[in-house]
Amino acid sequence: MNRTGFFFDERCLWHSGGNYAFLAPVGGLVQPLAAGGLPENPETKRRFRNLIAVTGLAEELELRGAEPAGREDVLRVHPGAYVDEFKRLSDAGGGELGLRTPFGPGGYEIAALSAGLVKAALEAVLRGDLRNAYALSRPPGHHCLPDFPNGFCLLNNIAVAIEAARAAGLAERFAVVDWDVHHGNGTEAIFYERGDVLTISLHQERNYPLDTGEFNARGQGHGLGANLNVPLPPGTGHAGYLMAMERLVLPALSAFRPDVIIVACGFDASGVDPLSRMMAGSHTFGAMTQMVMEAASDLCGDRLVMAHEGGYSELHVPFCGHAVLEAISGSAIRAEDPLGPRIAGQQPAADFNALVEQRIADMVSAL
Repeated sequence: MNRTGFFFDERCLWHSGGNYAFLAPVGGLVQPLAAGGLPENPETKRRFRNLIAVTGLAEELELRGAEPAGREDVLRVHPGAYVDEFKRLSDAGGGELGLRTPFGPGGYEIAALSAGLVKAALEAVLRGDLRNAYALSRPPGHHCLPDFPNGFCLLNNIAVAIEAARAAGLAERFAVVDWDVHHGNGTEAIFYERGDVLTISLHQERNYPLDTGEFNARGQGHGLGANLNVPLPPGTGHAGYLMAMERLVLPALSAFRPDVIIVACGFDASGVDPLSRMMAGSHTFGAMTQMVMEAASDLCGDRLVMAHEGGYSELHVPFCGHAVLEAISGSAIRAEDPLGPRIAGQQPAADFNALVEQRIADMVSAL
């Protein structure tokens, strides 16, 4: 059986942001932070990569790099005017095109490399070179609309990869399961009128963006029914996430019958993430991964690709990522989560879980 691929390039960690203090631009009454910058920073990813090296898990993976996505790849998703302006500012030393999406010199090339990692991972799995794969991509991509970057995302990595795979004749039906804690508005917008790409987003309700992610947004035209939003209330914990997966996500995948499943794998639903109010643990991400692996086994010959998105706890992201890699690789190597007991002790009480269960039941009955 082919191995699990892990796609990574150190240059992606050299992507730089602007002069921010967390989410606010520095200036006026906003004082610079000692560490500086946006919550989206290289350390969560670097520490993830370091952890799998230290535990020995990296030795069980097929470690690969990738070429950047080419201009032709990017133009299948993003209009030429946007791509040209992004490249112009990048060549001129950097800038900012959208909402909280600053970049420095070479920002375009790094974003293209991030998309290239996801593209290469998807192609390798579809060609049968790898059983499944994880792309440690940065900058992330799921918030990027065709012509408007936002939420730290400059190119839509997964959309670029899907369109490249389609152009190469590698697959026809794609399913995207996005469990980043923020709504995957960019991926939704790109495929909203398409019936050949199923987009599913589990997210904290009204976290980011504030005006998207409602359950009743089900797609349009040929895409009607091919978009599923699962907005979960703040505080949803391990049990609620698994319930949403079991009752909403897995049935949607089964009905759609994709050729491949792609997970927009954000770890910002973590119980200690600074940008969310959810209570997922590393074991939650491991369990959800097992669920999509079983779906991929039943529906599409095990073809599964994970693309890294958000997650802003430098301590916890590596352990969440390790749990995912343990699952997709079948490794016996474990990394004990130092926050596991704390997050387990903070899980919602039975009465709150009952409210979450009712919310999920209402969504199921409305489909």
